[in-house]
Amino acid sequence: MTSGTEDLRNPDYMPPLAKAIPLGIQHVLAMFAGNVTVPIIIAGAAGLAGADKVLLIQVAMLAAGIATLIQTVGIGPIGARLPIVQGTSFAFIPVMIPIAKGVGGVAALPVIFGATLIGGIFHFLIGTVIGRFRGALPPLVTGLVVMTIGLALIPVGIEYIGGGKAAKFASKDFGAWYHLVLGALTMVVILCVKFMTKGFTSAAAILVGLVVGYLVAIPMGMVNFVNVGNAAWISVPMPLNYGIDFQVAAIVGMCLMAIVSAIETVGDISGITKGGAGREATDREISGGTMADGLGTALGGLLGAMPNTSYSQNVGLISLTGVMSRHVATIGAVALIVASLFPKIGAVISAMPNAVLGGAAVVMFGMIASAGLRLLGEVNMNRRNMVIIAVSLGVGLGLQNGLNKGLLAVLPDWLEMLMTTGLFPVAFISIVLNLILPHEEEV
Repeated sequence: MTSGTEDLRNPDYMPPLAKAIPLGIQHVLAMFAGNVTVPIIIAGAAGLAGADKVLLIQVAMLAAGIATLIQTVGIGPIGARLPIVQGTSFAFIPVMIPIAKGVGGVAALPVIFGATLIGGIFHFLIGTVIGRFRGALPPLVTGLVVMTIGLALIPVGIEYIGGGKAAKFASKDFGAWYHLVLGALTMVVILCVKFMTKGFTSAAAILVGLVVGYLVAIPMGMVNFVNVGNAAWISVPMPLNYGIDFQVAAIVGMCLMAIVSAIETVGDISGITKGGAGREATDREISGGTMADGLGTALGGLLGAMPNTSYSQNVGLISLTGVMSRHVATIGAVALIVASLFPKIGAVISAMPNAVLGGAAVVMFGMIASAGLRLLGEVNMNRRNMVIIAVSLGVGLGLQNGLNKGLLAVLPDWLEMLMTTGLFPVAFISIVLNLILPHEEEV
């Protein structure tokens, strides 16, 4: 017989449905905004709108639901069987944006999906051996990677507050007062809801901010509902709807970023077991969770979705609620799949003004950076570790800014694209320095 506290720490514990369903919905609310943000950003970079953007949002929900089921229910050795919620990965945005801009239009999507499929398979293979290299991925490395993801993406959110890429090219509109007001309003609402409410409402602060900003934008004439009226009520997304194309540069970039994503997943799984169960993650959980990440991404590529990964905000939610039940996350996955069958939901989301999305994105990306900072809080800040942090961030983020000015234009396109993320240099440098620099004696 176990106590109530022990039950809550058990991933196999099933709370009563009256509690499990709201907890599952809460997981969806915590990740929903982030999950749809990525396809909206990539669609904008490719110059897509209307039905294409709606479909990308619809498939993002479907892929996230399926990937989450793979994690929570499992398939043989695949899946951590922990309350891990999967969603479209922010880490791959810096790789996908150059593809979207370079190819442009609908033609960019098959290239992204082809790279996603191969990258997912590669990610899956990493999962089969990652347990052997777990010692090379301490909080010093995972914290740096997660923090860099947030820092690298914040400029994207700021650009959206100004009105997004389209507005930037039309200089009269970019940075207009109404964009800035909407973005600022969204951020203020998120902060107020987060810190002035509790429980379910506080956990859904991002979603509340988006809804309020959206509603305020309607009387300002900044929301176009044409696509909502044209969208079907019920529709099942078809695999390979846009076809699939394999380009070496995109595949190489996606595979190398899969390494970074795998490192992030190790950090998330460790955070879940430590925050929810007070223990270290097992090698089987690390391996199974990473393989599930890869399989979910590969299936997403076939469905027409972008790479999936474990969501850090849901790790924080588990630490907050103390409920480790994987069945709760399974309920959230089912809710995502059901929502994906209704295109009008995607159409309503796609009509959201860029400035509103940007206000929420800045907060979300900042929270990702702070999650990395929290992991770094576990690190002894001696001279050795501070040097590793300084060199990794300095080179990684420095190259990201420098490459935008053609600093390393002599590199092959695929390598230059990879280095623009800043993420791969940070991960590579931090791992190498952590392995070769001598440890300082504890005083």
